[in-house]
Amino acid sequence: MSVRVDAGQDTGVAVVTLDRPARLNAIDLTMADELRATWRELRFDDSVRAVVLTGAGERAFCTGIDRDAVVPQPTSPYMQDDPLLTVGPKANDLWKPVVAAVHGMACGGAFYLLGESEFVVADTTATFFDPHTTYGMVSAYESVLMAQRMPFGEVARMTLMGTAERISARRAHDIGLVSELTEPGGALEAATACAAVIAGHPAEATQGTVRALWAAKESARAQGFAQAPHLISLGNLPAERQAELFSGRRGGRFRLR
Repeated sequence: MSVRVDAGQDTGVAVVTLDRPARLNAIDLTMADELRATWRELRFDDSVRAVVLTGAGERAFCTGIDRDAVVPQPTSPYMQDDPLLTVGPKANDLWKPVVAAVHGMACGGAFYLLGESEFVVADTTATFFDPHTTYGMVSAYESVLMAQRMPFGEVARMTLMGTAERISARRAHDIGLVSELTEPGGALEAATACAAVIAGHPAEATQGTVRALWAAKESARAQGFAQAPHLISLGNLPAERQAELFSGRRGGRFRLR
């Protein structure tokens, strides 16, 4: 299993862990299926009243879609298959609060998960970046989701600078992407403590509040998502050219801000 669920019966908190540390918790098609199944199963588990989402290992929370995943695409610019569109809790109709605990890298497709979490707790090792444009891909869904979590200029800079820059945990906290900053290794404990407090409140009131918060965002998100398929189809380089750019990348050369 590439998704691990540990539920504390006494606390009402379930910890969902992306468990592919050797691949920096990149999401392959199996993990995508497991995430969908996990969120939908948690809908029926009344002993779980809040969720913490984290990644295994020390290097990364999640680095988006696994580059080895093969996703066939229709030829029409109006249709585009994205397996990450349905890996988040809200996409699977889960309205129990989700707190993300981030350490190490969170990039690209990780924003599908962060974008559907209620808030983010991170330790000082966390970095955030979006590599799409560097490798000839349009950042569409990620941009829409992050535009609802960060100031517009910060999202624009992150997506357009690609791999040349990473947002530090401190900067992410300053701009509101991260709600709490901890010492290295402390994000999971701090996120779980928050989730335990939330789980102690009446579930109906908590879930209703989550639903109300997301109702305020849904119209803008739906409009942005509606533009994404054909923008991606028109703007993405051919897959083989993307692969060339990815294989020619130079590791370690980026500005941390």
